[in-house]
Amino acid sequence: MDFREVPVERKKVFDGRLIKVEVEKVKTPAGRVATREIVRHAKAVCLLVVNDKGLFAVVKQWREPIATTTMEIPAGKVDSRDHGSSLAAAKRELNEETRLQADKLTKIFGFHSSVGFSDEYLTLYLATGLSPVEKKLPQDPDEELRLRWLSLTEGLKMIEQGQITDAKTIMAIYYLKGQKND
Repeated sequence: MDFREVPVERKKVFDGRLIKVEVEKVKTPAGRVATREIVRHAKAVCLLVVNDKGLFAVVKQWREPIATTTMEIPAGKVDSRDHGSSLAAAKRELNEETRLQADKLTKIFGFHSSVGFSDEYLTLYLATGLSPVEKKLPQDPDEELRLRWLSLTEGLKMIEQGQITDAKTIMAIYYLKGQKND
């Protein structure tokens, strides 16, 4: 069966700094017309930053959409400074959010964050062989971040207790757990 929906009308509703919102009318495989609300988002990266003690980095920050602070792995969008390169964005975000550089940045996998309404695609990198950066890049002026290092046990407990609810961070912690079990 062909599941493809065919767009028949597209309307831009919002064009912001971070996202664009479109409303599409589509024809379903069964011939019905349906409405789809779609958030368009730039490619993004996230980083599982692991130090030589086996601890991983999270940043504590305020997230207005859920009106609370979160504990998340470092992340950010690929922008013009990166010339379309997810790897360049990963290096830049690592510097901006942790003030570290990595001897080794390994692509783990890519994933869509929420396919029901958004096209956001993130690439997860593992950063190891860490050292302080020589030149600190400017941090985003609208971000207040606090770096924290967690053990795998602490991270798993924080997920269980609802203290870590960010999907990319949960995915990275369980990836780390899987690597420890090998």
